[in-house]
Amino acid sequence: MSKLEQIQASIESLDSSEIAKLRDWFMELDERLFDEKIERDAKAGKLDKLAEEALAAHSRGLSRKL
Repeated sequence: MSKLEQIQASIESLDSSEIAKLRDWFMELDERLFDEKIERDAKAGKLDKLAEEALAAHSRGLSRKL
């Protein structure tokens, strides 16, 4: 049995309140990992072109207030 299969089997044995807690924890983990990736990408310059395009579009009046 793979590690993932073991985790899945363990999850299936949880009661509904434990699953809710796990879901909340997993969402927080996913959000934190996403934020860390965005930060790494920004520091590496991977988002520079997108930022330049957005600023250029704004300068041309193509943006709107949220």
